[in-house]
Amino acid sequence: MTDITDRGYAPERRASALIEALPYINRFRDAIVVIKFGGNAMVDPDLSRTFAEDVVLLRSVGLRPVVVHGGGPQIGRLLGKLDIETEFVDGLRVTDAETLDVARMVLVGKVGRDIVGQINVHGAFAVGLSGEDGGLIRATRRSEALGFVGDVAEVRPAIVESLLNEGLIPVVSTIGADDDGQAYNINADTVAGALAGALGAEKAVYLTDVPGLLADVDDPSSIIARASLDELDALEADGTIAGGMIPKIGACRHAVESGAASAHLLDGRVPHVLLLELFTDAGIGTMITPTHASETGEPA
Repeated sequence: MTDITDRGYAPERRASALIEALPYINRFRDAIVVIKFGGNAMVDPDLSRTFAEDVVLLRSVGLRPVVVHGGGPQIGRLLGKLDIETEFVDGLRVTDAETLDVARMVLVGKVGRDIVGQINVHGAFAVGLSGEDGGLIRATRRSEALGFVGDVAEVRPAIVESLLNEGLIPVVSTIGADDDGQAYNINADTVAGALAGALGAEKAVYLTDVPGLLADVDDPSSIIARASLDELDALEADGTIAGGMIPKIGACRHAVESGAASAHLLDGRVPHVLLLELFTDAGIGTMITPTHASETGEPA
């Protein structure tokens, strides 16, 4: 008979992990956590499965998760299959009426449904919706050059709040509409931040393909575990925040400035990264807060 310790299941280690998680579970009970799901975590089947498990566990221990997702690579693949040419301006996809139809099909009809299905393997918890549903996201056109690419003008979170009050997990596709009913494709990071603010979320969590904010981009161990908005200003000024990190940190900043208590930049390539960040003493990514820990009285 094989000893369970031979399989890495040492009872004392598992018990220790549960005890470590307990104060965080108690602290965050009933808290809203908005999670932006993207990057490799979305396209890797194993990571998608563990993400769904994590979200269900959050709900099961009393948190109220909301999932926001994009789907740029998936949209690009379908456009290619349909022989629809894609033009980019400053890194953003020009979205004409035909491209918008594809984006809606992919985001609402494919990616969103896949996430809902993965979560609902564990129970009938998830409900898919888009920013068009219940007037959730009122959008405005970003520019004529980009076509139907939108920005968030207003979030009306009543439909999400209603689902949360029913114990459900909203899964939001980032299509919004203007007052005339015209749909727009909106950046998922932007939607996650705006929604987190409108809901007064305890946390806005961004799953990306980077470990977090690094003091030295060539040293993965140089992660900055926590930074205030003022500290972000200094890190931007000295060039620590540069290149592809600028929009990622910008999304975190936007969430906190919009009203979320904190924002977290996590490496979605790490299995169960949500649990490691939210329920362990050390955490695993970068946490952005309005003020420094010493000003809030919270532990750093």
